[in-house]
Amino acid sequence: MKRSRARGASPAAIADAREALRRCDLLAGVSAREGAIERVYLSPEHARANAIVSGWIADAGMSAWQDAAGNARGTYPGATPDAPVLLLGSHLDTVPDAGRYDGILGVMIALAVVARLSARGVRLPFGIEVLGFADEEGARFGRTLLGSCAVAGTWEEGWLELRDDSGITLRDALITFGLDPDAVATAALDPARVVGYLEAHIEQGPLLLDADRPLGVVSGIMGAKRFDLAMDGQAGHAGGVPMRHRRDALLGAAATALAVERVALDEGVVGTVGELRVFPGAANVIPGRAEFSLDVRAATDAHRDRAWEAIRAHALEAAGERRLTFTENLRHVARATSSERRLSEAIEHGIRTATGEERPLELLSKAGHDAMAIASLTSYAMLFVRCGNGGVSHHPDESVTLEDVALAIDAFEAAVLAVADRA
Repeated sequence: MKRSRARGASPAAIADAREALRRCDLLAGVSAREGAIERVYLSPEHARANAIVSGWIADAGMSAWQDAAGNARGTYPGATPDAPVLLLGSHLDTVPDAGRYDGILGVMIALAVVARLSARGVRLPFGIEVLGFADEEGARFGRTLLGSCAVAGTWEEGWLELRDDSGITLRDALITFGLDPDAVATAALDPARVVGYLEAHIEQGPLLLDADRPLGVVSGIMGAKRFDLAMDGQAGHAGGVPMRHRRDALLGAAATALAVERVALDEGVVGTVGELRVFPGAANVIPGRAEFSLDVRAATDAHRDRAWEAIRAHALEAAGERRLTFTENLRHVARATSSERRLSEAIEHGIRTATGEERPLELLSKAGHDAMAIASLTSYAMLFVRCGNGGVSHHPDESVTLEDVALAIDAFEAAVLAVADRA
């Protein structure tokens, strides 16, 4: 990783960062997989992580509790009993074979900031609520942002019938976890009592690394759509069916995947085929069905939808050429959002205070975050922390430096205090 030109972190900040990273390491061991990190919604690992984080919340001088959706939450009182609240947080769940900082580091940074305020006996014009969201990734039930949607008040009753790969419904999983499926709505906050939401998160990309900057401010988050797609043809003997007679479903899916790449490059969006399954799935059988996913994202919803229509046209063309049937199912929609200028200015102030940089780097997030869901409740701003190893994320090689995390804690605290000064 390149050395930053930024001002160095103080010894106190280094100590706080070392503890934050120690906690990330500890949570990395709370996993369903030996030798890898996997912690999904409403699992035994989720319960263990919440119990550990609740202890750290209490250590920071907060009241710790778990809401009806399974989010770990902590409350730090404001200067008056009726004070509104500023929300700080990120998520505690992971993708399969995850890194140890995606989401988790943001929660640890928030806790470090509140611990500092508590140690000094500081009371602000608002209370602070730290949230460790239970399900941002959607790895178990296929629907992302479940934890933050519950807090935002946009939870949908129909989600209770979602099923995981074992056929367990979300309703039954909540009950097994010890929660009441009919009480999830009680996790929601009153927007009239919320000042805003600040989230610290690793960048999950290489732009800060390339710019030799430890921190950045997020201008907004790309809108996303996620689809389950399928091509249906006809299975047959790999030796017996002549090439020109074949209705190979996998070839239709492969042609569509290549079209995703072309459209994404031409349109300036991002598109990913991350899952592919063929049936019946034997080496000597022509695939009769291919199921695959599509994730497409863009800076605006209109741009995203235009790219999807282009991809869809290529898929229909590929199906027609091979006498296949193409089907689509929209699994997930997340609208594009923009950070609120007042809160972004607080983040920018925090970065300048911590690093001495005159003009903090502004980035558009291509990755989704809990801030997208919380945007339905209140305004948001985000702080990005530089990633190492080329910016890789959702991978065991995910990395950050002690110095960058120390600067992030200082910047996040300064941002919270800047929001208080303007309250």
